[in-house]
Amino acid sequence: MPTPSIKLSSGYDMPIVGFGLWKVNNDTCADQVYEAIKAGYRLFDGACDYGNEVESGQGVARAIKEGIVKREDLFIVSKLWNSFHDGDRVEPICRKQLADWGVDYFDLYIVHFPISLKYVDPSVRYPPSWDSEDGKLELGKATIQETWTAMESLVDKSLARSIGISNFSAQLLMDLLRYARVRPSTLQIEHHPYLTQTRLVNYAQKEGIAITAYSSFGPLSFIELNVKHAEKTPPLFGHATITTIAKKYGKTPAQVLLRWATQRNVAVIPKSNDPSRLAQNLDVVGFDLEAGELEAISSLDQGIRFNDPHSYDLPVTIF
Repeated sequence: MPTPSIKLSSGYDMPIVGFGLWKVNNDTCADQVYEAIKAGYRLFDGACDYGNEVESGQGVARAIKEGIVKREDLFIVSKLWNSFHDGDRVEPICRKQLADWGVDYFDLYIVHFPISLKYVDPSVRYPPSWDSEDGKLELGKATIQETWTAMESLVDKSLARSIGISNFSAQLLMDLLRYARVRPSTLQIEHHPYLTQTRLVNYAQKEGIAITAYSSFGPLSFIELNVKHAEKTPPLFGHATITTIAKKYGKTPAQVLLRWATQRNVAVIPKSNDPSRLAQNLDVVGFDLEAGELEAISSLDQGIRFNDPHSYDLPVTIF
C-alpha cells in the first residue's frame, strides 16, 4: 500500500513517512538507501552536514537503474548548512549538493538552523561543521531574510520544488511569513512525547505549513552523542504508557510513537538498518489510536529538548 502523503502549500505531495539519513554511516549508506527504496520508502531526508549525500545518491541511482523507481517517484530532501547563509552562497552549495546526490532538483530544500555562521569554502572543509577555518565558532552576518530570498530563487530556477525551514521558533516563522514571496512548505522540528511543541505545531499547521518530526523516539538518538540528559531520561520504548498501547494493538513501541505523530498529520523520518524494523516503521498508518490514547501519549510532555547546540557545548542560543 502506498504511503499516505501531505499536500504541501507548493502543490506537491510529501510522503508522511520517510527515511532519515542522519547518522547513517558512509560505508553502509548506499545499501541502506537502496534497501529502503525496495522496502517502499520514497522520502529520503538528508543534509550536507550528514556527510553522506554522495552515498545516498548512489543508492538512489542503483534503484533507478534497476527499474525499481523513477526519479519522479522519490521525494528527496536536503538542507542548507549554517555557513552558507549568505545570499550568494546558497545557490552554489545547493548545486554542489545536487551533484553529490546525482539529481537535477530537490523536492524539498530546507534551512537547517536559523543561524548564520562564517563562510567556510567547501574546498577547505566538507562536510561542514559549526567551526570556522580557525577551529572556532564564528557567527556570520546574513539575515534570515537574505537567506530566504536566495532560497526563493532556487524555486525560480527549478533547483528545488519546495523550500522549508527547520528548528525555527514560532516568532521567527511569524516574521518570515511577513516577507516571504514563496512560503515555507514545511517546518522540521524535534518532536516526540517528551517535547510535543503543541503551540508551534498548531500555529504552523494553521498557516498551511506541514510539520516534519525528527528524533521521534526521544532520547534514543542522543545517548551515543553523549548528551547527558538523554542518558538520564527514561527511554520511550520502555515507558508503560507506550508499551501498554503497543501490546493492545500488537505493534512495536516504535510504531505507536510514529502513529501518534502521523495520526496528527505530522510527518516522520525514522531510520533503521534492520529489514524487519525498516518495514515496521513504514507500516504506521494501518491502525488508529483512540483519542484518549493520543492524549495519554501527549501528556508525557516535559519540554525536554535534546538537539540543542548547548547540549554539545556550542555557545549558540536558538531555543
